[in-house]
Amino acid sequence: MSPGQARTDTNLPALPCLCSSFRRTARALSQVYEEAMRPIGLRSTQFTILQALARTGEVKQGRLGEILVMDSTSLTRTLRIMRKQGWIAERRGEDQRERWLKLSKAGETKLKIATATWDKVQARLQAKLGESGWKSLMQWTNQVTGMAVDLISQEGGSK
Repeated sequence: MSPGQARTDTNLPALPCLCSSFRRTARALSQVYEEAMRPIGLRSTQFTILQALARTGEVKQGRLGEILVMDSTSLTRTLRIMRKQGWIAERRGEDQRERWLKLSKAGETKLKIATATWDKVQARLQAKLGESGWKSLMQWTNQVTGMAVDLISQEGGSK
C-alpha cells in the first residue's frame, strides 16, 4: 500500500445497513481519536463539545444538542463532567430551565492543548485518504447527517 492510499481490504464484512456501517465507522474513528486524546485527559465527545462551543460562542444547551445531533441525556451527563473540570461556564436564562453554555478560560486552554493532538490525527487520516478523498468524505458525511436530520424532523412533524 502506497502512502496516501486508504486500506480497503479489511477482514471486516460489508454491512448491508447504512446505519450499521456508519456506527461501525464512528466507533473505529472514535477509538483512534480517544487513544490520541487519552494523555491529555480528554474524551473525543468532550473535544467535540469544546470545538462546537468555540465556534458558536454562548449557546443554549438545547441548541448545542441540535448542532451535535446528541440526545439530551448524553449531553447533560457529558456537560456535567466538563463543568466539574472547569472547562464550561454555565448560566441560567430567564426561564430557570434554560441553560446557556460557553467555554471557560480553562476550556479554551484545554481546547488549545488538545487541538495540536487533534491536528496530528486529522493529518494522518487525511494523508491516508488523499486530498480529494478527504474532501469527498467530509461532504458526504455532512450531506448524510443533513439528510438524517431532515428525516427526523419530518417524522417528528408527522406525529
